[in-house]
Amino acid sequence: MRVLLGSGGIGIDERRTLYQELMTENFLECERVIFVPFASHDYDGYTKRMQEFAGQAGYELVGLHECQDPLAAIEAMDGIYVGGGNTWLLVRALHDRGLIEPIREAVLQRGVPYAGVSAGANVACPSMQTTNDMAITMVPSFETFGIVPFQINPHYYPGGIWYRETEDGEFQQHFGETRARRVSEFHETNNTPVIGLYEGSFLRCTEDNFELIGNKAAVLRKGEEPVTHEPGVFLRGDLTAA
Repeated sequence: MRVLLGSGGIGIDERRTLYQELMTENFLECERVIFVPFASHDYDGYTKRMQEFAGQAGYELVGLHECQDPLAAIEAMDGIYVGGGNTWLLVRALHDRGLIEPIREAVLQRGVPYAGVSAGANVACPSMQTTNDMAITMVPSFETFGIVPFQINPHYYPGGIWYRETEDGEFQQHFGETRARRVSEFHETNNTPVIGLYEGSFLRCTEDNFELIGNKAAVLRKGEEPVTHEPGVFLRGDLTAA
């Protein structure tokens, strides 16, 4: 299984370079990669931006919405890339188009390389229930691909929020809920471990393990304190250190 999952937050040159290197490696020997733009309302614009961002990656990125037969396109393509955006929009579109099982089968049974960033990483999990996104539409089910056996919380950060109302203003404490608190709410009704990916971090599947690259990540378990890992650690499917 060749899988690359990222949090996002690649707004600086160093992270963009890492992203492009990892994507090129993940889709090595792929000629055509399906891009799933359904986490956005603007499918054409989103696909064009990602095609430009991919640059000279060595593979052609094809928008799934452009294909007359999406199921046949998934069968024919060499790789699958699910972009970020609003997870609720994405999950609704995947269910409405009957794409959950075909993509799961492509990755888990046929070994088609998969990449997902932010919402695209969230839907690689068993469910979408650890998303941060606004519920802007209804979904038929919380079920997602289940490519990995754990949950991901993208854009994770430790501690509380401090903000400035103006660029040169003083920092003020927000007193809002932390990400760890939000994930603990998920654990009130679920036992699945969660990995909170810091901005700029990636998980790369290597055989039966997952390598953390680029930035830190926090593993959160029901009834336990978060455990923070540095880049370079290898994690098993249950998110214990390998």
